[in-house]
Amino acid sequence: MFSSNRKHTPTASGATTSLIARGVTVRGDVHFSGALHLDGTVEGSIHADPGSDGVLTVSETGHVTGRIEVPHAVINGGVTGDIDVAERLELASLARVEGDVHYQVLEMAAGAQVNGKMIHRAPVSVRQLA
Repeated sequence: MFSSNRKHTPTASGATTSLIARGVTVRGDVHFSGALHLDGTVEGSIHADPGSDGVLTVSETGHVTGRIEVPHAVINGGVTGDIDVAERLELASLARVEGDVHYQVLEMAAGAQVNGKMIHRAPVSVRQLA
């Protein structure tokens, strides 16, 4: 999963990265553009700004209690709530998800756990033709 020949999750060039550090708890919804790296805890929903190419990374020390709606996500920590990723979702080996997962492209490492439904989303061009 972490080999050097794989495609990397995109980040907008020149985009800023926001960090919620280990030991920090945010209570309330979080809206972001660019990239958000979570080492702490969010008790609320996380949303990327509409039309953005936002990337959420939840590290092994990070935890979200709430809904996640982003274009791209890399999860290696805990999520209690539904995840809705419009494009690419990577679940690393320490990912623990309690909720339904909606994705277009999924990469899931051995050891990752999902307790909920895994729902594939057709690419936008295919959905528009239906």
